Amino acid sequence: MADTPPPDAKGQKVTADEDGLRLDRWLKLHFPDLPFGQVQKLLRTGQIRVDGHRAKAGARLEKGQEVRLPPSLRPGGAGPGRTERAAPKAVAAPRISEREVKDIRSRVLYRDADILVLDKPAGLAVQGGSGLSRHLDAMLDSLRFDAAERPRLTHRLDKDTSGVLVLARTRQAARWLTEGFRRKTIRKLYWAAVAGVPEIAQGRIRLDLGKRRAGGGREKMDADAEDAKRAETLYRVVDRLGNRVAWLAMEPVTGRTHQLRAHAQAMGTPILGDGKYGGKAAFPDLPVKLRMLQLHARRIVIERPGGKVTDVVAPLPPHMAETWKALGFSREQSADELLDEWA
Repeated sequence: MADTPPPDAKGQKVTADEDGLRLDRWLKLHFPDLPFGQVQKLLRTGQIRVDGHRAKAGARLEKGQEVRLPPSLRPGGAGPGRTERAAPKAVAAPRISEREVKDIRSRVLYRDADILVLDKPAGLAVQGGSGLSRHLDAMLDSLRFDAAERPRLTHRLDKDTSGVLVLARTRQAARWLTEGFRRKTIRKLYWAAVAGVPEIAQGRIRLDLGKRRAGGGREKMDADAEDAKRAETLYRVVDRLGNRVAWLAMEPVTGRTHQLRAHAQAMGTPILGDGKYGGKAAFPDLPVKLRMLQLHARRIVIERPGGKVTDVVAPLPPHMAETWKALGFSREQSADELLDEWA
């Protein structure tokens, strides 16, 4: 494992407009075709450095800092006679059909000069990965509208989770949105249908989570993982069908990967349709066929610079609306208001 960058590594200064940007987002901006896994490897092996020091993907850059890059990331790659790894080949962007453009634009719930709030459909990945040819990141040019640049991703939802997703329409907006998620001035409310009913109708789940290898090379979030970090979720049972199924309103206080899915499973009430965490228990015998994950980012409240608040609600996707109807769940308004109650 390399501990120092190559001696002829190229330095690049962070501009004033890039001040506060995460290192991984800076790399994505300058090298849009560089795969995420390659970025992680270059950082892990010390081939990308900030002011001569190793840095993590989430490190915040400051104006004037120097990001040193391996020769393979310079225009033209390693060059003749060099032995360094060649620059990764550009991956052709997936073709977006007119139907897909029309559909993704129809899912815009809110738009102004700074931000855009989208109702992400279940089954659409936010970013590309192994074997993924269709993802939101490839569709962002379709959401440019009157802006000079494509909108920027500021947070993620799982591929199988539907609901509110906020995009930044300017670099400045991306900066304050990212800071808002970090400082918890942006809050999200999720709805989930779970198998069984929690023993305590309302509470706070505190269970550290970290990534751990599961069967088949898959990764799962686990409390026993060596890198487990603080994870906290507020929840309340909104409605129930006897002791078989419950409707939960959930607010993630922290933002770990798969946090709500792992916390629901830890309570012994896996989210319906979540075979990864709940196994067979996530598919009980019900008067509705469970085809997809029953987890939805219902509401987002964004406290903006200057004190303005943007509050957006996403309707239930068809597969969850079908479940809610079959199970007789109601009380939508009171469920949405929980975010205000928890404030």
